[in-house]
Amino acid sequence: MSATVFDSAMFRDAFGTAAMRALFDDDAVIARYVEVEVALAAAQAELGVIPQQAAQAIALVAADLAALEAALAALARRHRATVMAGRTHLQHALPITFGYKAAVWLGMITRHRRRLEELRPRVLVGQFAGAAGTLASLGDRGLAVHDALMDALRLGRSATPWHVARDGLAETVCLLGLVCASLAKIATDVLLLMQTEVGEAFEPFLAGRGASSTMPQKRNPISCELIIAAGKLVRQHVGLMLDAMVADHERATGPWQVEWVALPEAFLATSGALSHARFVLEGLIVDPVRMRKNLGLSGGLIVAEAVMMALATHVGRQTAHDLVYAACRSALDRDSTLREELLLRPEVTRHLDAQRLGELTDPANYLGAAPVMVDRALAGEPRAPAAPKAKKPPRAPRHPAPK
Repeated sequence: MSATVFDSAMFRDAFGTAAMRALFDDDAVIARYVEVEVALAAAQAELGVIPQQAAQAIALVAADLAALEAALAALARRHRATVMAGRTHLQHALPITFGYKAAVWLGMITRHRRRLEELRPRVLVGQFAGAAGTLASLGDRGLAVHDALMDALRLGRSATPWHVARDGLAETVCLLGLVCASLAKIATDVLLLMQTEVGEAFEPFLAGRGASSTMPQKRNPISCELIIAAGKLVRQHVGLMLDAMVADHERATGPWQVEWVALPEAFLATSGALSHARFVLEGLIVDPVRMRKNLGLSGGLIVAEAVMMALATHVGRQTAHDLVYAACRSALDRDSTLREELLLRPEVTRHLDAQRLGELTDPANYLGAAPVMVDRALAGEPRAPAAPKAKKPPRAPRHPAPK
């Protein structure tokens, strides 16, 4: 009998992976106990087992993040110049490229990989401390045994015990929450792009996958939905791990036991989300033709800003805004295009001829720095802020001389 989706023979591979389950199952826990006991015999010490399991789990979360980064880099590079509608408030805003969208996704994953590496020395640390953490029972040999045991287990050395200082484990799950929230953002974008009315990108096609039992035409975003669900679950466990930090004195009376639930389930759900994300992004189907077609739905209104900015150099910003605004309203009312409406206005055409208006109303000509941003994301190097100019030291305040 299974009590959760992580144990269920039907659902466990949708909400986790076999490799991650193997790290937290009973056999793995007992194996860690044995490993510690062997080291204990040599070092005469005791140690909790969670950090060693976390080390292997983190190594799996790192491999998946690296694969995701590679998949997103490939999408950004391939679609650097694939023009599509940028959307704000779910409405057409300004033109972007799909490579730019993928580069935004890529930036999040790149930062998470860096966070993971920065996290290791704070988390992969063991402890050996005794009943109250002072190693009093070993006299002056306590710290020597402690250090020898950590070396034997290939763990970092903790200067003080972390029995009631659970920030390292909480930080780990907080990072998993960040990763899953980013994956859920990507999944949300993809499932919105999969809508029938949009149809610009799709999860990879497998016969029967995502189909409905009653509607044969359906192609549902199954992986995206599971990624979003996993993200919600992990974010709840972030709260539990933070709650477990509120411990009393030198050995807590209970709050840390919630880690037995939160820590493995957070890793399992994250592994499931990463697995689904790899499936989606490594095989994502992108439709540039549909993207370009959708760009034309507004009849050029998506680049009204481009026309306004060009016209403003001749008539001023406010006048240009009013002229283009009126043309936009007419295009909507008459179901015409922005270019057609602008050509009817002498106050516009005396400054911008038909050829220039054609250039301005082509979305491909108003991408700003989007392609260059793709290049910067692919370079993967963080941009350090410019060093501030040195300031003169403040002058010492003057005090009146004593009389």
